[in-house]
Amino acid sequence: MSDPTPLPQREGDDASIGLCQAVLFDLDGTLADTAPDLAAAVNKMRHERGLEMVPLETLRPLASAGARGLIGGAFSIGPEHPDFTSMREEFLANYEADLCIETTLFPGIDAVLDDLDARGVRWGIVTNKASRLTGPLVALLGLDTRAASVVSGDTTPHAKPHPAPLLHAARELRIAPERIVYVGDDLRDVQAGFAAGMVTVAAAYGYCGTDLPPTRWHAQHVVDSPAELQRLLREIG
Repeated sequence: MSDPTPLPQREGDDASIGLCQAVLFDLDGTLADTAPDLAAAVNKMRHERGLEMVPLETLRPLASAGARGLIGGAFSIGPEHPDFTSMREEFLANYEADLCIETTLFPGIDAVLDDLDARGVRWGIVTNKASRLTGPLVALLGLDTRAASVVSGDTTPHAKPHPAPLLHAARELRIAPERIVYVGDDLRDVQAGFAAGMVTVAAAYGYCGTDLPPTRWHAQHVVDSPAELQRLLREIG
């Protein structure tokens, strides 16, 4: 796959985070390692069809793409396939029934959020996950009372890479988009953040898909670990 359309970059962006006042995070692959439960949901579908399980490590890079990615990885079909819609509902029902069995925050993310809270920096979550899944999962992870904004894939008429969900979160935070950092582990996150006018950070420790490495997404910053993310976000305020 060729590089995405290059995004214009601000000059001197290494200092741009120091001008920001809030942080928004993607959920799957950025804050939480949801891949084990997502993979289990699609492997349950394979088991019921008499098929062998797909290894977690094969499915892990596809987890940020949700149902489309997991069903595509497990059954080699896309949204254009006549069975995709019914299989998507089956997958979501499986996942909703066992939403947070093995899912945890990535090691070091608690420290990132604790640091932001301690410094009074507001933060929120913007995900493409449907609200019927986002709300319960965020609560099970203990983030519902901490996040200043939680925006799901169906909160606005458009999902990422459209900027609408990020702009919705900015309005809830009452902070100008250009004063917000958006952190995500998928190319769509960087595209959405750029389109919203936010400072973009690629979380290279996440799932990151299979086509392009995060260093080629044209994000303004790339971090390889939550610890590195924590250090970068200390520039805020």
